[in-house]
Amino acid sequence: MLINTENDAIDAVITWVDGNAPSHRALRAQYMAQNSAPLNLNASNPHRWESSDEIYYCLLSIHNHAPWVRHIWIVVDRTAPDFSQLPAGLKAKLRIVLHEEIFEGYTNALPTFNSLAIESVLWRIDGLSERFLYFNDDVFLTAPLNPEDVFARERPVLRGQWRDYAAMLDDPKASDDPALFNHFVQINAAALCGFGPARVFAAAHVVHPMRRSIMAQQFNQQRAAFENNIKPRFRELDQFLPQGLCNHACIAEGRAVFAPARDYRHIKSGQGAFDAPEITRALLVRDALAETRFLCVNDLPQLEALVPDARNLISEAIGGGMR
Repeated sequence: MLINTENDAIDAVITWVDGNAPSHRALRAQYMAQNSAPLNLNASNPHRWESSDEIYYCLLSIHNHAPWVRHIWIVVDRTAPDFSQLPAGLKAKLRIVLHEEIFEGYTNALPTFNSLAIESVLWRIDGLSERFLYFNDDVFLTAPLNPEDVFARERPVLRGQWRDYAAMLDDPKASDDPALFNHFVQINAAALCGFGPARVFAAAHVVHPMRRSIMAQQFNQQRAAFENNIKPRFRELDQFLPQGLCNHACIAEGRAVFAPARDYRHIKSGQGAFDAPEITRALLVRDALAETRFLCVNDLPQLEALVPDARNLISEAIGGGMR
């Protein structure tokens, strides 16, 4: 695969699925029933595939705050979102990619309901720029974003913190805790690049700047690990986080820099459930987001139940809604 490392363009990639569609629910249930071992709760929670219009806020935030992004690749299983109400300039940037295209040579792993498997092959998108931004559809830009905020020339600008996860590996109950699933897959990603569990760079829930050539290099050097990551139809504890692998590979080679300040906010699923609604609402008002570039909302329906005007607040934060 030819990769142009001299292209100045920066693309965005978003993964999306309509988990509410009856056909997707039926197919998911069919393959869950065929799974030989019990699934981790993190892998089987229906929330993982629910769609509540987050992708529209994500797309509009890119349009409003990062107009320099060249193409926005939407990776889907079969059907794409309805883009009819989006601004014309934004629609012109959109590109649809089917799973079967990036899983070429590994289509026996399809259908997949595993984000880690999908993330393992995003770099194979035909025509993708060397430098690209990977978005989950529940991550939104809340302020103008410049290319240098995510790439220092060719080096990704990473957001997160160094963590010591060593004790977790000695806790027999940790593997059953769905809240710790992400820690395990980050540990596995770090290990592939020579980092032990006591020193793991835990990426924040933000936009992930990635290098296509780095992922291609890792694929060639660690093909067995990648192929094992691609196979499972549902998330498993022994998989690795692909963006975590890219981060640690860049760090190991001195090809990454760290953001100087925390400029992101993460509204987790269940956050605010035991607080007064106004406390959670206060996190979303424009003034509270003044120093924030990235907002992740893990469970919009849950947030909306607590803060009924959450969508209006998010729309204001991202700089406006659909026409």
